Amino acid sequence: MIDLHVHSIYSDGTNTPAELIAMAEGRGLKAMALTDHDTVGGVDPLLEAAKNSSVEVVPGIELSAECARGTMHILGYYIDHACGELLEKIDKVREGRTERNFEILKKLNKLGYRLMWSDVENEVGADVVGRPHFAEALVKRGHVKNRKAAFDLLLGKGRPAYVERYRYTARECIELIKKAGGVSVLAHPATVYLPEDQMKGLITGLAERGLGGLEVYYAEHHPENIARFKNWADELGLICTGGTDFHGANTPDLRLGTGFGQLRVPDEALESLKAAVR
Repeated sequence: MIDLHVHSIYSDGTNTPAELIAMAEGRGLKAMALTDHDTVGGVDPLLEAAKNSSVEVVPGIELSAECARGTMHILGYYIDHACGELLEKIDKVREGRTERNFEILKKLNKLGYRLMWSDVENEVGADVVGRPHFAEALVKRGHVKNRKAAFDLLLGKGRPAYVERYRYTARECIELIKKAGGVSVLAHPATVYLPEDQMKGLITGLAERGLGGLEVYYAEHHPENIARFKNWADELGLICTGGTDFHGANTPDLRLGTGFGQLRVPDEALESLKAAVR
């Protein structure tokens, strides 16, 4: 059993890399990839924690890409997390996140939700501050019942406190991952809201520009999605990868390795990624 999509406290997860390794051992995982959002801060702690572990670890990242409708993320596997250009580019993204975060706070206050920056900071594990941390702060302050309500009412795309932030294009993300020596994979393609023909056209275009894989096996993909994306990946010569998108306590019904219980990512996905970076 493998899981190639996991988050830690270095982005919006609730577990340290060492805790994730212990959890992976307990769950019987053969391998796990750390793919925090727009940061590689957790990679060194992960590698250190895995030194005496039976779990094989994959250094990774999840980059946010421009997307007109829905959400587009590009995963990078087996990256050189010390690559200068990678670090420089994600620093620019982090600066954009910081500006966006203060705009969100201003909007929330103008809307009458009493919230201080310290409330948000208290929800941050180690590195990147994002909307999930605002959601938790809103819950703690008693403004909303839960995280979902915070996003549905205030923080989701198109909602009153939503603020856009700086992102690279998907092609730029693919090129950046390539420069860092990694393999790029389109994460959870079902979150890109396009008609089927346009979606396939988008993936075809990205494949022509170096996209290496498609996240076919995903906790929230229905069987018909898995079948369709697998067919497209096979047709385009893309690696079929997968993972749970585990965030710890932030996704309480989702388990490392198996998602909501039915997910099984084939071991061949890991071998294919290794072959692609050789």
